[in-house]
Amino acid sequence: MASKVYKVFIDGAEGTTGLLLQSRLSRHPAAELIAIDPALRKDAGERARLYKEADVVFLCLPEEAARQAVALMSDRPARVIDASTAHRTAPGWAYGFPELSPGHRDAVRNGRRVAVPGCHASGFAAAVYPLVAAGILPRDYPVSAFSLTGYTGGGKRMIADYEGNSRDPGDEALKSTRLYALTLSHKHLPEMQAVCGLSEPPLFTPAVGDFPRGMLVSVPLVPRLLNGRPGAAKIREVLAAHYEGAAFVRVMDSADYAAGGFLDAAATTGTNMLELFVFGNDERVLVTARLDNLGKGASGAALQCMNVMLGLPEETGLTTYI
Repeated sequence: MASKVYKVFIDGAEGTTGLLLQSRLSRHPAAELIAIDPALRKDAGERARLYKEADVVFLCLPEEAARQAVALMSDRPARVIDASTAHRTAPGWAYGFPELSPGHRDAVRNGRRVAVPGCHASGFAAAVYPLVAAGILPRDYPVSAFSLTGYTGGGKRMIADYEGNSRDPGDEALKSTRLYALTLSHKHLPEMQAVCGLSEPPLFTPAVGDFPRGMLVSVPLVPRLLNGRPGAAKIREVLAAHYEGAAFVRVMDSADYAAGGFLDAAATTGTNMLELFVFGNDERVLVTARLDNLGKGASGAALQCMNVMLGLPEETGLTTYI
């Protein structure tokens, strides 16, 4: 049992991320959830009052609403963890992926404002950041990425499309995998570029499938264009060394999966785990991250950041499936 209990307020607890976060926090030994009267959830004065009462505030809100919320608490030094896109590249905000480097971990631990990474960006950064940091991947490399995600990442509207009573069982479009963000300007691009230190944003193609949770983020690499011409074995070695000892990032034995011929998107669903795979040879390499878009890609990552900020064991509240 934790020696101290912290008051925690989730602003936006009715959304997909907020509901899962609330479920985890309701069983967290160091958290006491404080709730807003549903009739007052859009009342600025009541929200400001709860911001002042809380030790930790989670923002599970749309981007503009998250900015407005931060403005309401300008006179309150509460720890704030924002799950929206609003502050992921903003000055003064720590990027909530402590495994990326000791500097990232220190920024989360010592920060009062933490931005939770986007789900696609989490998989991308997990694969790309260590290779840039090691000097293998040039900053001006023409990086591309493909991401397949479950439909819960699209929020309530998309969930309703897939799960609602009005869904037509014969709708072949929803049964198929669908590309989206075809303007090539996805909202996660700024953090993908900034966090990994790339000179240009990646060419990023996301797709949504007819399954609720889980995702695969894949980054193809051409060794002859990389510094030192590393093949798959060397790239896996670099990633394994980078994440050695990490509680929630694991570099897998990719050969077992390659032999089977398939890699599913759902194996990490309900966990805060992110798995990295390296497929290929000395001519062609594919680095793939597998994670739960609502786990390490959202609510799980948010709770992990809270644990780090409060000096709690990092795994607290994150060891059971949810």
